[in-house]
Amino acid sequence: MSLYSQRGVSAQKEEVHAAIQKLDQGLYEHAFCKMYPDSISGDADFVNIMHADGAGTKSILAYLYWKETGDISVWKGIAQDAIAMNLDDLLCVGVYDNLLFSSTIDRNKSVITGEVLEQVINGTQEFFDELKKFGINIHFLGGETADVGDVVRTIAVNGTMMARWPKSRIITNEKIKPGNVIVGFASYGRAVYEKSYNSGIGSNGLTSARHDILDKHYAKNYPETFEPTLKGEVVYIGKQRITDEFTVANGHEPTTIGKLLLSPTRTYAPLVKILLENYFDKIDGMIHCSGGGQTKCMKYLPQPLKIIKDNLFEAPEIFKLIQQNSGADNREMYQVFNMGHRLEIFTDEATAFAMINDANLLQIEAQIIGRADASDKKELCLKVKGEWIKY
Repeated sequence: MSLYSQRGVSAQKEEVHAAIQKLDQGLYEHAFCKMYPDSISGDADFVNIMHADGAGTKSILAYLYWKETGDISVWKGIAQDAIAMNLDDLLCVGVYDNLLFSSTIDRNKSVITGEVLEQVINGTQEFFDELKKFGINIHFLGGETADVGDVVRTIAVNGTMMARWPKSRIITNEKIKPGNVIVGFASYGRAVYEKSYNSGIGSNGLTSARHDILDKHYAKNYPETFEPTLKGEVVYIGKQRITDEFTVANGHEPTTIGKLLLSPTRTYAPLVKILLENYFDKIDGMIHCSGGGQTKCMKYLPQPLKIIKDNLFEAPEIFKLIQQNSGADNREMYQVFNMGHRLEIFTDEATAFAMINDANLLQIEAQIIGRADASDKKELCLKVKGEWIKY
């Protein structure tokens, strides 16, 4: 059993998928988000889309960082995480403007102060204000903030995003086919709209990352940050402290382990807006490599295909650090983490190179990472430093 499973979490969410398998799949079975006919106005040319997600256990890292450093501004990054995990899923069905957002914050009042709530709520609006500069308009409708100390040990920051969108401008993934190339867009680096280096960690696999990298100091001093029934051998088994310095390659400014783990989830919205406006008819599919990492695409294939990813990005330093501490093999790492790119687009080769150029203008690395081949079954083959991993 993997360390991830021993900590009570699942990269593939098998039980969750089993629980919802009888639900209506919406208008487009293979689309990244569920869509329904427009019930707001009854217009047959529009669809309604609603999506819920959150920052996950990354909020526990923010809690540790705040407690250890006193830097309360770290909570603004958690607000961005909760937004980006919703927004970037919606990007994958073609939605990038005129969105509605409502937040849901559950806290344990005994450890999470009102000042923390202010940082999360104000950080939400500040992030929307920044996105507006790039033509991404999101309307903040408030939400629910509840004191539920009997339910949560620290804080859970989540949100729901909704849009009404023309049916003629949606991506359903139904066009994914043999011959498509797959463009990967880096999750790490520093895009023109980011304030500092982004490790690429996103908001998936943070239970594993936290326990694999950080040392027993955090188990001893912050028992509220982990499930008390977990065995000691899977709790904070690493060698680092949040304040340990870390030097990133390629000339980026020095940082700390805590800042690497807490890099706010990159949103691709400014880039995807450009790509959808310029190449909509050439985009056959879009995948947000969130939960499930590099295996995420398999869930949304419209037909039996062999997906070959044989030109992946070199894993960013944060993932190398996690693997060094945990001893996890490549199979598990690529199933839990994005490992270097969180967005992939299925298209033709000529369009791929044009998209790569547009990404580079925003200082986002991009490259053709693989292709879709004909097959009699759905399969995925990853090439990682000469090793082939099949799912």
